[in-house]
Amino acid sequence: MCATAHRLHKHGTSLPASAGLLQTMNEQGRKRIAWHYLAADEAAARLEASFNDGLAESEVLSRRAIHGENRITPKPGKGPLQRFALQFVQPLILVLLAAGVVTAALGEWVDSGVILGVTLINALIGFIQEGRAESALATLAQSVPSEVTVLRGGCKQRLASTALVPGDVVLLAAGDKVPADLRLFRAKDLQAIESALTGESAAVAKHGETLPEDTLLADRGNMAYAGTVMISGQGAGVVVDTGDRTETGRISRLIAEAPDLTTPLTCRMAAFSNWLLIAIGVLAALTFAVGLWRGESAFAMFMAAVALAVGAIPEGLPAAMTITLAIGVSRMARRRAIIRKLPAVETLGSTTVICSDKTGTLTENQMTVREIHTGGKRTVVSGSGYSPNGKVGEGETIAGALRECLLAGALCNDAGLNRVNRHWEVVGDPTEGALLVVARKAGLDERTLQRLFPRLDEIPFDSARQYMATLHEIEGQRMAYYKGAFEQLLPRSQSMLDANGQSVPVRRVEIEVAARAMAAQGLRVLAIARLAADPALTLEAMGADSGLQFVGLVGMIDPPRPKAIAAVRTCHAAGITVKMITGDHAVTALSIARQIGIARAGETALNGRELAALDDEGLRGVVRSVNVFARVEPEQKLRLVRALQANGEVVAMTGDGVNDAPALKQAHIGIAMGLGGTEVAKDAADMVLTDDDFASIEAAIEEGRGVFDNLVKFITWTLPTNFGEGLVIVAAIVAGATLPITPLQILWINMTTAVFLGLMLAFEPIEHNVMRRPPRPPGAPILDTGLVWRIVLVSVLLLAGSFGLFLRELAQGESLAEARTVAVNVFVVVEAMYLFNCRSLTRTALGIGLFSNPAVWYGVLTMAVLQALLTYVPLMNRLFATAPIGLHQWLEILAVGVLAYVVVGIDKQWRARH
Repeated sequence: MCATAHRLHKHGTSLPASAGLLQTMNEQGRKRIAWHYLAADEAAARLEASFNDGLAESEVLSRRAIHGENRITPKPGKGPLQRFALQFVQPLILVLLAAGVVTAALGEWVDSGVILGVTLINALIGFIQEGRAESALATLAQSVPSEVTVLRGGCKQRLASTALVPGDVVLLAAGDKVPADLRLFRAKDLQAIESALTGESAAVAKHGETLPEDTLLADRGNMAYAGTVMISGQGAGVVVDTGDRTETGRISRLIAEAPDLTTPLTCRMAAFSNWLLIAIGVLAALTFAVGLWRGESAFAMFMAAVALAVGAIPEGLPAAMTITLAIGVSRMARRRAIIRKLPAVETLGSTTVICSDKTGTLTENQMTVREIHTGGKRTVVSGSGYSPNGKVGEGETIAGALRECLLAGALCNDAGLNRVNRHWEVVGDPTEGALLVVARKAGLDERTLQRLFPRLDEIPFDSARQYMATLHEIEGQRMAYYKGAFEQLLPRSQSMLDANGQSVPVRRVEIEVAARAMAAQGLRVLAIARLAADPALTLEAMGADSGLQFVGLVGMIDPPRPKAIAAVRTCHAAGITVKMITGDHAVTALSIARQIGIARAGETALNGRELAALDDEGLRGVVRSVNVFARVEPEQKLRLVRALQANGEVVAMTGDGVNDAPALKQAHIGIAMGLGGTEVAKDAADMVLTDDDFASIEAAIEEGRGVFDNLVKFITWTLPTNFGEGLVIVAAIVAGATLPITPLQILWINMTTAVFLGLMLAFEPIEHNVMRRPPRPPGAPILDTGLVWRIVLVSVLLLAGSFGLFLRELAQGESLAEARTVAVNVFVVVEAMYLFNCRSLTRTALGIGLFSNPAVWYGVLTMAVLQALLTYVPLMNRLFATAPIGLHQWLEILAVGVLAYVVVGIDKQWRARH
């Protein structure tokens, strides 16, 4: 079943691909056709298209075989070699490269080979993970398809824009991004923004008339070009070019740019790396100078300085950053939140206020008519959702004002009602869909009505006008039907229909009372009016300032989503305020807000008129306490976001329309609706919800906090190793002792543990209390004083354990190789034990579950095997200057590891209590 297209033009039917069509395609190949110079009918004839029915499915398949998908070929990104080379352009990696080159010049070929090998491995890890991250983001970007309404076989269909072929008939409305180049044949108040194509920032009026052949691109009002945006009105056009053949494709192949992987966190980490590099350089120079002063050789001190630099550099940090962010983005996608701009991953963890639209986000977006008020009589409607199962009244005759109200609602309507796979779907506005559903419940089929009473003229809905009108011929008389806000239509009405369908003076007070009673129940109130039309005048010429005949009120509800109620409760527990910003009536908005938990009993809503009366300073004070804003204009949404930001809030803003785009851009996190949102809103947003559900926002914030937690855990885990290695080198130089660990052994420790231990923290599940914490302050450092103290504590434990056992082994007559092997294993074992403490920065390993992250155990077992190889395989002994050790030495190493675990656990418990 389908909604029948409006019969606006008479022009043939779809035909199979023929010689004429192929000739047109060949002409396009040689010279671009001046479609704006052709009459609409002539353009359709060239394309063998039908304005009435669109293309048949068989014809679509044959044309797609010729033209391919409607997508622009993307510009090639960085090649593999370039991406690989860029892995080495990092300050810390450059230091390692320099150390490798200098050691090679000194003849230390093994040391040089291992150092350069480590930098190569690090580059490979970064290269592979960056490729995976970019591929994942490209896949996610493609999973938010641009959709378009087309006529196929006489039916309205909602399809991906990539499915279009030349000859398709596309229906346009405000908020749509034009999916291909179109020759318009119908335009009603249609305006477009074409700045992406022409550079002209002003809106361009559209029409269907023929233009001179030499008309410039920016002046072709009868064309709609791919990538431009409709901001008002309605229209229809036939596709003349797709993909690379469009004007946009011809000028630029870069429609969707590759995602920028730079985030505020990576910027802070780059600054941290530069600071660390300076500190390492200064400390290495001092170590070199102290050694020379003590009489050591320059060569030995240089190698010691190299060991210090290599030890202090956290080589695994870049790879850990990339992997953790990529895992977070993938987790969010699984929870129906697609991240378009990676900074959103981090900023989500700091969100303090969510400004949410009501319809479709907090509610089901399936409007259902609950009651109708006509002629002073209230009629209850049963049934729910878009299924036409239900009754209008209890055994009542559908006649008089009630029938006229239902008839007007079905005719003054651009939606379609289809049955797909045993369930009903609305193509178009949910409010209009609800009117079609209630009409069917009364036995009025909109398709039959549209055939009997065809539309002769129309005034599309406009947010400034707040009503829509259509003109029909009913039983020999022209009748205009109006549908819109009762605040707009009631003042324009001089009479009304009573229950029997007779004209009587309008009873304004009675209608206003009925409207308020509906709104108090959380119902959305829609007014229906009519006007007997002069056959010689158009709707615009007739006007609607006065003289309307009021027909009735329709009360409908979009019920709250059950998940949204729970999500709002969770956000409140996480210290996040939720504010509703909607265009609905204040009473309706407040009723829904109370059901969801956004507003408490006694709280009031601020409407757009009251908001406009406030200056910026006054608005800053109001937004702190008011959580519901109703009848809000588009520019007022932008003011609200700015006022909240001026108060120091981190704002997430949801939106789905063209008018939401400025506020989405202004907010710290712009969140667009993937199902019901316009393309303009999606382009302006940082994040797209694939299910339009508020609960997905709460889930994304939870994931964002989890991602940041895991990054902090890795940094807290890795820095003690680097600092501990540096302290061991400095202590040995100051004490005049032999180095307990060599540069090669340091590189082995850093790279193997970073990959097989530290990176396992990226897979750590979200902690149970992450949504019971207050938001992270935006300017807060990555590590607080408690974590800095913990890093120092573990660094000292590593210094004492490794250097102490090293000296003990030498004192007991063991070889230097054995003593160094013990020191290396102390570092690895302490890191493994400390890893369990870092799985949560506040709770014990038992408290979070020993096996809740299996990756940690896999990593520890892998490291145990690698350490066994390092300790007992002769080849590894020769390369890394290690030697086999006995059971008693392993027991001493394990004792140090257990001691470190216990000490850190006590520190965590003490801090938790105090």
